[in-house]
Amino acid sequence: MKRLSSLSIPIWVLSFSHFYNPNNARHPPFLSLSPSPSPSLLPQSHDSHQAEAPQGMWVGSDEHHHHLNKETALTTILATAGFCIVLSSLICIWIYCQKNRRSESDTKSTQKSDVSRSLALVPILGKFNSFRVTDKKGPVSVVEYSLLEAATGKFNDSNILGEGGFGCVYKARFDESTLAAVKRLECNGIDCEREFQNEVDLLSRIRHPNIVTLSGYCIHGQMRFIVYELMQNGSLEMQLHGPTHGSSLSWHLRMKIALDTARGLEFLHEHCNPAVIHRDLKSSNILLDSSFSAKIADFGLAVTDGNQSRGDVKLSGTLGYVAPEYLLDGELTEKSDVYAFGVVLLELLLGRKPVEKTAPGQCQSIVTWAIPQLTDRAKLPNIVDPVIRNTMNLKHLYQVAAVAVLCVQPEPSYRPLITDVLHSLIPLVPIELGGSLRVAESTPQASHESSNL
Repeated sequence: MKRLSSLSIPIWVLSFSHFYNPNNARHPPFLSLSPSPSPSLLPQSHDSHQAEAPQGMWVGSDEHHHHLNKETALTTILATAGFCIVLSSLICIWIYCQKNRRSESDTKSTQKSDVSRSLALVPILGKFNSFRVTDKKGPVSVVEYSLLEAATGKFNDSNILGEGGFGCVYKARFDESTLAAVKRLECNGIDCEREFQNEVDLLSRIRHPNIVTLSGYCIHGQMRFIVYELMQNGSLEMQLHGPTHGSSLSWHLRMKIALDTARGLEFLHEHCNPAVIHRDLKSSNILLDSSFSAKIADFGLAVTDGNQSRGDVKLSGTLGYVAPEYLLDGELTEKSDVYAFGVVLLELLLGRKPVEKTAPGQCQSIVTWAIPQLTDRAKLPNIVDPVIRNTMNLKHLYQVAAVAVLCVQPEPSYRPLITDVLHSLIPLVPIELGGSLRVAESTPQASHESSNL
C-alpha cells in the first residue's frame, strides 16, 4: 500500500493537469458542443479605422469575452474541486495505511506477549504446537491429538491414574522432564459436553496454589481431553483407601491437606466473582503433589451463581458427600461445599470411606456412624484411624472433631463459613507445612499431659 499510495499522487495529478493549463482552460471540450471563435480570428487592426468599427461588433465581442470568462471561471472551480477531492482521497488512503500497519504491528506484539506469557505460566505449553488464549486471565493451549496419543502410549492401561464418571485419567510423558495428567472424556451426550466446556472455562480463569492447574485441552471426534499438571501422589482417596491405607499420611500431613483444601475452597467462595460452588468436593477430587500439598480438581459440575434451586441446576454429586438440603430440596449454596469438606475431614480423622456397606443391600454413611462418637471425648480416641492413633495432641484432636461436627450439621445455617474453618485449622498445622503451629506444642507427651488436665 505504501508503494501504491506514493505512485497515486503523480498519476492523479497528471490526469487533472489539463485543467490547470490557462490555454486549455479556454477550450474545455465538455463545456460546449458548439465551436467558439478563437480570439486570434477576431479583428486585430491597430489603425485609426478601428474606432469606426460597427458598434454591434464590439458588443458581440464583449459578450463573447464575458462568456469565455464564465467558462474559464467554471473550469477553474471544477478543477480546484477535483484537485481537493483527489487530495482528500489520497490523505484518507495514507491515514488508513498508517492505521492498518500500526494495527498489524500491535497484533503481532500482542501475540508475542501472549505466547511468552503462556510459556512462563505453564511450562508444558512449550511442547505443544499451537497456542490460543481462551480467557483474559490466562493462556490455555490447544493440544494436538497425536501428541497426546504419543505421550500416553496410545492411552495404554498401564498409564491409567484413575477413573471418573465419563472416562479415565492417564499419565502423559511429553519428554524426559515434562509430565502431565490427561483426562479423556467419552462425550456421547450433552451432559459430558457441558461438563467439559464448564471445566475448561472455569480452570482457564482460576489460578491458585490449591486448585489444580489446567495446561490444555483437545477435541478429537467424540472424545474430549483435558490436560492438567501431574500430581505425583495421586488423590487423597487413593492414599486413604488404596493399598497403603493412609500409611504415608501422618497426623500433621493430614492437617496440612485439610488446610490446603480449605484454602482452595475459600478462594472459590470468597475471592471469585461470582462465587464458585464446586458441588462435587470429595477425596478423589483432592490431588496431592510430591510434597503432599493438596489441590482441588474436577470442576465439571461447578456452578458460578449464588443460591441455586432444583429448577436451575440438575441434581448431581457423589453419595456420601451431598448435603441433605441439596439432596432433599435442591437447595445449593456455599454451605453445600462446607458439608462435603466436613465429610473429607472425617475421612482424614477416621480413615473410613464416606459410605460403607454394613450388610447386603444396606449402607451406612460416615456422618451417621461418627457423629454420636465424635462428641464423646472418651470414645473419640478409639475411633481415630489406627495409622495415626496416639500420635497427636488430644486437644488438637478434639478441636478437629468439633470442626468436622459443625461442618456436617443437617441445617445449613449451623455450618460455619469456610473462612472460619480455615482460621480454626491454621493453628493445628506446623509452620513448615503452612500453618502456625510449633511442632514442640504437639508431641505425644504433651498429648498425655493435656488429657490428664
